[in-house]
Amino acid sequence: MIPPLYINLERTAVILENYIARNILDVRGRITAAAKRAGRDASEITLIAVSKTKPVETIEAAYSEGERVFGENRVQELLEKYRVLPQDISWHMIGHLQTNKVRQVIDKAVLIHSLDNLRLAAAIQEEAGKKDIICNVLLEVNIAGEESKFGLPACEVEKFAAQMAVFDRIRVLGLMTVAPFTEKPEENRKYFRQMKRLAVDISRKNIDNVSMEVLSMGMTGDYEIAVEEGATMVRVGTGIFGERDYH
Repeated sequence: MIPPLYINLERTAVILENYIARNILDVRGRITAAAKRAGRDASEITLIAVSKTKPVETIEAAYSEGERVFGENRVQELLEKYRVLPQDISWHMIGHLQTNKVRQVIDKAVLIHSLDNLRLAAAIQEEAGKKDIICNVLLEVNIAGEESKFGLPACEVEKFAAQMAVFDRIRVLGLMTVAPFTEKPEENRKYFRQMKRLAVDISRKNIDNVSMEVLSMGMTGDYEIAVEEGATMVRVGTGIFGERDYH
């Protein structure tokens, strides 16, 4: 006889998988529709499933639905999941990165979304040199000038990008921003447009080690607007996994 506890755990796993499967299908459908409205191909947009605070079982459920790109905010959490989950997952470091944590994550994350100061750039350059790798990064932009957020002020991004030319172990692939939290997603359209213009302007400078092929912007509340305005990566957590479990 199968123990009732085992049956309940199995049923819970099935419910979780179905819930996440529906959410992923919905998010992908919305991305496709937003891309179509903007005259874009949905294949241009990468969905990053933001798995911060979520247990391994939850990520496995998304993995079983074909998700291979996951975003983490904390280095320790990324490392723990990296060790136990399939190696074909692409991990993105989307949170603030301290210089003393660079060594731990530099060869685990395929893309660091949060470069916003020269001290961090120097640390990435040094650790990438030690491991003989090239580190892909995005420049984080505080597009709305919010005091509570990290990132470069919009007016300083072009100058900072130019300074990246001397870091031969760093490849700047584009820009990232966290737009203001709002219950009216349309309010963030102006910020996404500013980000797109900024990327275009920097691209025209032809700076060594710098391209603007990636625009990481848009989260659960506003990713459709971001796609309409040129996002090539959207970071969706709650829309896939449900509310976060803070700890």
